[in-house]
Amino acid sequence: MKKLSNIIKAALLASGIMMLISSCTKNLLDQQPTTDVGSSFFWKSEDDATYALMGAYNSTRIVFDRDYYYDGQGDYVRVRGVSATSPASSTSSPKFFVPSSSSGFAPQSFGDKLDSMFRGLYGAVNSTNYVIENVNNMIARNVGNKANLEKIVGEARLLRGMTYFRLITMWGDVPYFSKVATSNDDVQTLARMPIAQVKDSIMADFTYAYDKLPAKATQVGRAAKPAALAFRGKLQLFWASWNKNGWPELQGFKPDGAAAAAAFKGAADDFGHVINDFGLTLYKGGDPGNIDTLGGADILPNYFQLFLPTANGDPEMIMVFTHGGIGSMQSEELVREFAGRSFESSQAWITPRYELADRYQSTITGDFCPKLIPMAPGGTSRTATNSALNPKSYANRDYRMKSTMLWDYEKIMGQSGSKSTGLLPFVFNVSGIINIGGINYTAYSVDVGNSYSGYMFRKFIRNYPGQGRSEGDFNWPVMRLADVYLMYAEATNEVNGPQMDAVNLVNKIRHRGNLPPLAGAKYADKNSFFDAIEQERIVELVGEGQRAFDLRRWRKVEKTWGGIGGPGVGAKDTQGKINQGTMYFQNATDRDFSRSYIFKIPQSERDRNPNLTQNTPWL
Repeated sequence: MKKLSNIIKAALLASGIMMLISSCTKNLLDQQPTTDVGSSFFWKSEDDATYALMGAYNSTRIVFDRDYYYDGQGDYVRVRGVSATSPASSTSSPKFFVPSSSSGFAPQSFGDKLDSMFRGLYGAVNSTNYVIENVNNMIARNVGNKANLEKIVGEARLLRGMTYFRLITMWGDVPYFSKVATSNDDVQTLARMPIAQVKDSIMADFTYAYDKLPAKATQVGRAAKPAALAFRGKLQLFWASWNKNGWPELQGFKPDGAAAAAAFKGAADDFGHVINDFGLTLYKGGDPGNIDTLGGADILPNYFQLFLPTANGDPEMIMVFTHGGIGSMQSEELVREFAGRSFESSQAWITPRYELADRYQSTITGDFCPKLIPMAPGGTSRTATNSALNPKSYANRDYRMKSTMLWDYEKIMGQSGSKSTGLLPFVFNVSGIINIGGINYTAYSVDVGNSYSGYMFRKFIRNYPGQGRSEGDFNWPVMRLADVYLMYAEATNEVNGPQMDAVNLVNKIRHRGNLPPLAGAKYADKNSFFDAIEQERIVELVGEGQRAFDLRRWRKVEKTWGGIGGPGVGAKDTQGKINQGTMYFQNATDRDFSRSYIFKIPQSERDRNPNLTQNTPWL
């Protein structure tokens, strides 16, 4: 018997899993899964089509809702491994497509570790093809309301476009198919389609979705016109970046300045429509909210609340993947992956790197603060000016810092048995009882080695009891308005240099951190304004899986990590140590950097399909 391609295995699994997220009448998270069925007794009504669409949403969700892991390929977040399980071989829903080793989400040597994600993405493609093909057949048979069925096709095509977009950002030229694959014969001989052709097909999917979807989604978790426009704009922004900056690792790709200029303009137009035509607003109007004193955690800014279920359904969240919470079998695990042991024995798989703290600017000057100084504990380290161990060094900083990070003596809620254990102070490399101002506290527990920077995350960690570490119901955003503001600013800056409408949008993002508007020097020219936009992308989007993709499309990996033959970058901490066992790009070669820009086509797929060529850095 001929051995099935791993792509086909993933595709069949994905199209057969109909785990559902919502319906017009009830929350389908509560319903049982079904499997792929024939048109003889299915595909008879709009309900059937909607039911299948929810399976496509689920298949796509499982390859996007842990995008935060990709931040480990960048320069501000450390990922020490993954807690997710690999795809199941049965009909149970896979949680995540894990890398072949923990370095799949490290700053270096990750490009050959994500074969399972390659297969998972194609599984999502096939699931969407399944919906598109069968619902189009319903339309041809005059089954149901045509406009409603076309909306369902529009949602499925948006999901398919998102998935192919992710594939080309990682692997460049990829096999493309738009029909349901049920056997090796459907894909076994497919060659890689040139990226320009795949891009055009993705554009067509996003354009169809924009034409057919409603201006406002009927339910949280369902896509609408703003999502289609935002993703079409993002695709054009990436296409423009590749054509402007080049992609030498992708054989046959030739940068084109005219194509870049046209794509930047197209991106700006799409983002402009998202911003101006649908009444969307930032969470709580972009107001920063209130902030507690240093060390306090009873009052946290609005930016912190944005990443809790309190923001589910908020207009800022343009496109999300929903999660069901307790007992749904579709919960998110953000707490498990970002929190320390004191919160239901969470594992802190993801922590800030030391360099992140210095990115948060002063609420007084609006500019960068003096660099924090690592110091060994003892002596005056807790009181010295700008000491990384002195809590006062963190005063009057961007509100998003307190919303995102923990530093020494910052408190966070602990939880055991779904009950709060009160606010606990985090102190790097300290456990047990800590005396602060004459009061004894139990320290926030973190396994040795989990936070080797001296910092931990607060972002994404619930500050109320009642749900376990793997029982979250936060809707993961894959597109939110703040990102659109910043992408619009980037695109218009490339077309016409700094424009005041774009500057105003960046200032709206800054205002949520209680920062003053940009000084004139920050947008005096195209390069200065780009730096200001990059700064906001770093602090606004940290932990959301954007940074590594930005570094690659901007061709900034070498600059970030010291360049060819450089000394490399080690893992620093607040106490002045550099982990020599975790040096990235030390004495790196051109090949080392090239492999950071494009991923390896899975060898298992090439073994089965002689038409699959390999990306040149991996030959």
